[in-house]
Amino acid sequence: MSVELAPDGRFRCPWAEGSTLYREYHDHEWGKPVRGDDALFERLSLEAFQSGLSWITILRKRPAFRAAFAGFEIARVARFGDADIARLMADEGIVRNRLKIDAVIANARVAGDLDIGLDELLWSFAPAPRPRPRSVADVPAITAESVALAKELKRRGFRFVGPTTAYALMQATGMVDDHLADCWVKRDVPDSGPVVTFRTQVSVHNGDREE
Repeated sequence: MSVELAPDGRFRCPWAEGSTLYREYHDHEWGKPVRGDDALFERLSLEAFQSGLSWITILRKRPAFRAAFAGFEIARVARFGDADIARLMADEGIVRNRLKIDAVIANARVAGDLDIGLDELLWSFAPAPRPRPRSVADVPAITAESVALAKELKRRGFRFVGPTTAYALMQATGMVDDHLADCWVKRDVPDSGPVVTFRTQVSVHNGDREE
C-alpha cells in the first residue's frame, strides 16, 4: 500500500504523518497552486533556507521568517542593508546562516529587476499535468523541468537554486502534483499557461538538496 490510514480515517502521503504541523501543511498547502510574485518569493526563500535542514524546522520558524523578512515583500527585502543583516543574524527565531540571508536579499533585488514577473518566470517551467505517483519511490528528486528552471534562475543571478531545491519549490507551489495516487487531498488543477517542453530525460538521484 502506498499510503497508510491515519487515525482520522484519511489516507495521506507518508511524510505528512510525522507531526500535526506536517499534516496541516500537507492537507492545506503543499501541492496547491501558488500565484503572485511575493507569495512565490516567500516559497523560494524558504526552500533556500531549508537546504541541508529538515522542512519541519522551516515550518516551525515560518512566522518568525515572515516577521523578519517584511512579509517577503520583494520591494522591501530588496532594500535591506547592513543594519538589517545584523538584525537577522541576531534573530534566534530564524535560521541564522549568513550565506542564506545574503542570498535572500540578493534574490529580492534580482526579482525586482526582472523583465517579467517572478510568477510568470517560475510558472513558465511548470510541466503538463501527469498522473499522480503510486508510491514514494515514484516521486523524483529532480526533473528535466527543475534542472532547466535552476539553470535559468542561476543565469539571472538567483542564489541557492539548485535542481533539487527547484523541484521542491515546484512541488510545494503546485507546479507539479506529487501527492500519492491514494492520498485524500483533491487534485487542484492550476490555471493553464505556457510550459517548457524537453526532448531529453534527466536521470534522477536521491540525495541532499543542491545549493
